[in-house]
Amino acid sequence: MIKTTPFVEFIRYSFFSIMGMIAISCYILADTFFVAQGIGTNGLAALNLAIPVYDFIHGTGLMLGMGGATKFTILKSQNNKKGADQIFTNTVYLGVFFSLLFMAGGVFFAGRISTILGANQKIWQMTTTYLKVLMLFSPAFIFNDIILCFVRNDSNPKLSMIATVSGSLFNVVFDYIFIFPCGMGMLGAVLATGFSPVVGLIIMSPHWLGKKRWFHMKRLLPDTASIRMNLSLGFPSLLAQISSAIVMIVFNMIILRLEGNTGVAAYGIIANLSLVVLSFYTGISQGIQPLVSDAYGKLEQKRIVQFLRYAMGSMLVLSAAIYLILFVFADPIASAFNSENNATLHTIAVTGLRLYFTSLVFAGFNIILSMYFTSVEKAFPAQIISFLRGLILIIPIAFLFARLWEMTGVWMSFPATEFVTAVIGAGLYVKYKNRKWA
Repeated sequence: MIKTTPFVEFIRYSFFSIMGMIAISCYILADTFFVAQGIGTNGLAALNLAIPVYDFIHGTGLMLGMGGATKFTILKSQNNKKGADQIFTNTVYLGVFFSLLFMAGGVFFAGRISTILGANQKIWQMTTTYLKVLMLFSPAFIFNDIILCFVRNDSNPKLSMIATVSGSLFNVVFDYIFIFPCGMGMLGAVLATGFSPVVGLIIMSPHWLGKKRWFHMKRLLPDTASIRMNLSLGFPSLLAQISSAIVMIVFNMIILRLEGNTGVAAYGIIANLSLVVLSFYTGISQGIQPLVSDAYGKLEQKRIVQFLRYAMGSMLVLSAAIYLILFVFADPIASAFNSENNATLHTIAVTGLRLYFTSLVFAGFNIILSMYFTSVEKAFPAQIISFLRGLILIIPIAFLFARLWEMTGVWMSFPATEFVTAVIGAGLYVKYKNRKWA
């Protein structure tokens, strides 16, 4: 850990983390843009139905990576080399297990999953193709997330950022090549996405295979305590990612009934922009995680509070700027993803952009606060925040608001959920902030 002021540390880690998370989110955004241009409305609808599965895979990788890397940082700050190697080894075991699980799902259940997600006859084949290939690439996604977290927390946030940006650029370039010159359609889009994390792993190999790293794979039997600690600390990261998937699944179901495939395609524009926008907050939260965990391991309470204040202040400034851009440029943004110039799609998307993203301040607050609790080994309040956002509140609110105000209600259900969660999260912070950290 570099010996410098807390603010400089925050800027260094958060900047690289934000750039990395934006790059990861652009995997799917690039697919959305090129599928919209090359395949049209049905392709966009098929992609939007398949994306929640990506969220589950990526969420699993983040759960393992963030859970393992959080404990790794605390152990490293305490100079516990044996414990650091043990947590990394058990994280790898978990990565192998979940990778095999997703791959089996892709081979045997891709078609059934497409049906469950709502794919009709027009888009079923495209959805199934995307899902099957995506799930077969799950080991690359999961281990890329794991290694990214450990490399960043091993005092190398710059390399993590370079790896993710490079993978994203690869995806953009080969999305174009596979969809247009090669004419591969949905298969080309998912192949470009699937190979992107492989590029990231290769770029990070000098660190995770190098001699100076603090984490090593050891010949150890799976340790129940380490696995339980990993899953407990990482579970909020999984829930945060899954919340996006659950929101998409619920919204797709409701919008299919209200506006059909065109409505789902319009929501696809908003949902994929949301992945990019929320990645700013995820980047800030992941940037402060190693810093807060290091301070927690050293019992430096003042630094913990400083990092949290820097994170929340940055979130407020970013939220204001991003919403202003989305509100003012909603019309051209919707047009960029509407290659068929579908007037209905355009109208739905513009209205959705301006209503859906009123959630930004509350969503950013919840994401950062949840990671803060995780970083100081307070998994329970972090899990409460994640459960409220992703499961307990969003589903009943979405159905209720849609029944009362139709599409306007759909768009406003997400801000309402994040607002209620933020109020509860603030109460949890007040409750836990005066407790002893060790």
